[in-house]
Amino acid sequence: MTNAIPAAKPIVGEAEVEAVAQVLRSGSLAQGEQVAAFEAEFSSAVAGRECIAVNSGTSALHLALLAAGIGAGDEVIVPSFTFAATANAVALAGATPVFADIDPATYCIDADSVESALTSKTRAIMPVHLYGHPAAMDRLVPFATSHDLLIIEDAAQAHLASLNGTPVGAFGVAGCFSFYPTKNMTSGEGGMVTTSSEDVARHVRLLRNQGMEVRYRNEIVGFNSRMSDVHAAIGRVQFSKLAAWTQRRKDIARRYDEELRGVVTPPVAPGAEHVYHQYTIRIAGGRRDAVAAALAGRGVGSGVYYPTPVHKLPSFGLDLDLPHTRRACEEVLSLPVHPSLTDADVDRVIESVNDEVSSQL
Repeated sequence: MTNAIPAAKPIVGEAEVEAVAQVLRSGSLAQGEQVAAFEAEFSSAVAGRECIAVNSGTSALHLALLAAGIGAGDEVIVPSFTFAATANAVALAGATPVFADIDPATYCIDADSVESALTSKTRAIMPVHLYGHPAAMDRLVPFATSHDLLIIEDAAQAHLASLNGTPVGAFGVAGCFSFYPTKNMTSGEGGMVTTSSEDVARHVRLLRNQGMEVRYRNEIVGFNSRMSDVHAAIGRVQFSKLAAWTQRRKDIARRYDEELRGVVTPPVAPGAEHVYHQYTIRIAGGRRDAVAAALAGRGVGSGVYYPTPVHKLPSFGLDLDLPHTRRACEEVLSLPVHPSLTDADVDRVIESVNDEVSSQL
């Protein structure tokens, strides 16, 4: 269908193309001036914290955990309702992910479930600001402080989100962002670690570059997790557009809130700034998949994020009782909310959802 509305769509314009062309013309392609400038500029989104650019959001999580001292014998509490990279990064660091349930309203990790998951081996909590809604940091930070735990934020989907005026990525010892193509902004591929700790920042810088700050003086065993200047140039242009794009996402979400019928629209917690990486509705009664198929037939894309709890994936294979996670996997459906949608597109999404939901009753 030529006029189909995709569930997600990266926006790349002539400014990004020209930025890449300038880097290619310069002959300096590896981590350099563009990366340093991108790091400095992105710092304004995380209350001035130091930023370290890497090659993916997963690398950001992995290196942040290692730099914070997380390793073998440690447990890190994570939500099971998230993308697998959250738990994968913990396992790759040599630690054990311990899965907690979610708040059924925000889809973010539930503070009470975190408390229940605490053991003598717990070293950190990794909240995910899922779909662009901040997790309950007003509860998680005091709990972590009282139990001498680290917080490493998975903010992969939450650029510019905040809670009570504090931006995500500025609560824990480290925050981790992704710039994958369908995120709220992209660098093509890439990630960012944000931190207020000089030790963590230096350790991440070492880890991303084969363990060296000075060439051929390898201080530790590290990785090649660098961001190139090509990717950073794209990221810089995209970051300059992020505020306007975020406002457009909020405007679309407001229309959905007001005009969708027969579904549960996503509430926003008091004090939270939701940036709507996804606009996720609930469709109960086993009708979700039928509605999604019907929308596809009308040329309206949608997505299920996520159909399987991470703890049940073959890579972990655990049998846990996380009822809110299980129900979310059965009911959630994310609608197009990307800023390239026209008002006519939004009209069509609303009409299609309302028609198909009512026809399934």
